[in-house]
Amino acid sequence: MNDTLSKKIEATALEVRRKCLDIAFGMSPKATHFGGALSTVDILATLYFEVMNYDVSNPTWENRDRFFLSKGHSVMGYYATLAKAGFITDEELFTYGQNETFLPGHPVINKEKGIESTNGSLGMGLSVGIGNAIAAKRKNLTFRSYVLMGDGECNEGSVWEAAMAAPHFKLDNLTAIIDRNRFQQTGTGADIMDIGDLREKFSSFGWHALEINGHNVTDILKALNEDSRGKPKAIVAQTIKGKGFSFSEGNNAWHHAVLTKKLYSLGLTECGGDPNADK
Repeated sequence: MNDTLSKKIEATALEVRRKCLDIAFGMSPKATHFGGALSTVDILATLYFEVMNYDVSNPTWENRDRFFLSKGHSVMGYYATLAKAGFITDEELFTYGQNETFLPGHPVINKEKGIESTNGSLGMGLSVGIGNAIAAKRKNLTFRSYVLMGDGECNEGSVWEAAMAAPHFKLDNLTAIIDRNRFQQTGTGADIMDIGDLREKFSSFGWHALEINGHNVTDILKALNEDSRGKPKAIVAQTIKGKGFSFSEGNNAWHHAVLTKKLYSLGLTECGGDPNADK
């Protein structure tokens, strides 16, 4: 990837992080799932602004690529990305979490707005992606399905049942991306349920499995575009929970927390905004 493209995606990711900051502050004094959203932003920016094939003016186009957010609580980053892509307006975006919004704390299917599936319980997304990948094969369509998962949800047995199914059906049109930020709601993944080497595990299930830096857009793009050799692809993305802001990076208190005015101003400064703009 050339330097110009890399900088373009990085700039887009910064804009998405800024939107996340604004959304979280807009919800104050309510808590939001901040940290887990931020660890996904570089992946989402690369997918939506360089890799995926879709048409905002025709969101239900049959041959569009599909994205499924399996770690549904990190939806803030997803909504901010959809807003940047043009599926939803900024006015709609800032109804996040409010009464009667179509943008609640977990995604609810709304294909006109670019939201392909509903997600609540963890461990669901990979199976949904598999179903869509099978449908593409049977209909002789060329769209790809991308599933973004959390490493914590890999504790779920349903994930590994799905992991067996994808190679069985030879789903080389399916990519699973695991956000490996090593935290869950109540602690580290290693303490709660150590899942070990995820690249090795997916490889042993018959996937073309890679491990990358999930905040390096060059690495992300290369992995997404790599030939999977006739197999489903699993990308284990090593990430930092709360990536982008000094107060949240690697701090699991930001799994679900309230963004204060002081920290909002700090965050604005760190992402190049004006902390005095609203004064």
